[in-house]
Amino acid sequence: MPDGSSAAGLKFQRLVEIMARLRAPGGCPWDREQTFDSIRKYTLEETYEVLDAIDRRDWEDLREELGDFILQAVFYAQMAADEKLFEIGDALDAINQKLIRRHPHVFADETAETGSDVKKRWDEIKAEERKRKPATPQGLLDTVPRALPALVEAQQITSRAAGVGFDWNNADQVLAKLEEELVEFEGARQTASQDQLEDELGDLLFVIVNLARFVKVDPEQALRRTSAKFRQRFAHIERRLAQQGRQVSGTSIEELEALWQEAKQT
Repeated sequence: MPDGSSAAGLKFQRLVEIMARLRAPGGCPWDREQTFDSIRKYTLEETYEVLDAIDRRDWEDLREELGDFILQAVFYAQMAADEKLFEIGDALDAINQKLIRRHPHVFADETAETGSDVKKRWDEIKAEERKRKPATPQGLLDTVPRALPALVEAQQITSRAAGVGFDWNNADQVLAKLEEELVEFEGARQTASQDQLEDELGDLLFVIVNLARFVKVDPEQALRRTSAKFRQRFAHIERRLAQQGRQVSGTSIEELEALWQEAKQT
């Protein structure tokens, strides 16, 4: 009887075979029509569904969502194989080699006492890898994918810039910048065009991402947490009104605010 890792390997191979069959002549018309570009949106959706299951601590749902998430990688790899670019095994080789190479404290004779030590060495090895690649004119921020969700992109490019010294000295300076941007936004709100207003609002969000970096908070997760909190409190309002045979629409803002404060207490 195969052990756990062997059984998982067999099941992964089965998934690869199923995907190949779906993409093969006579397979599924929808799967055969898909391209790298067409399934990108599904990859993003599946990523957020994984995060949602984690937030809800729904482990049964997470098990299913991880399967959907893994399918995305297999789907991309099968399309690459169809175009004779690479196969799933090549992608697995790449990540296996990378993990071994970037963990010399586990697979070689180096030592690392803390997570910070590991992160520092990881970044050093990553920089060494970039130097060994064929030289191409590329700026520091060019390696950050532009298709990332906006918060994640802002998080990554500000971290890269900070890594070479282009940064504030402390969180207080970021807060001062936030106040400055709020003043500019208020001015734009009174007189500017919609494009300028969008620019100023973007500046505000960008500074907030920097503030999150300084206080070591993931802005994406912070916003998701607040959205979940809003959902819960709004649902409380709906339940309380439903008990009275009423709905949110048609209820005064004063009463809604009172119920909101009640939701905060409960």
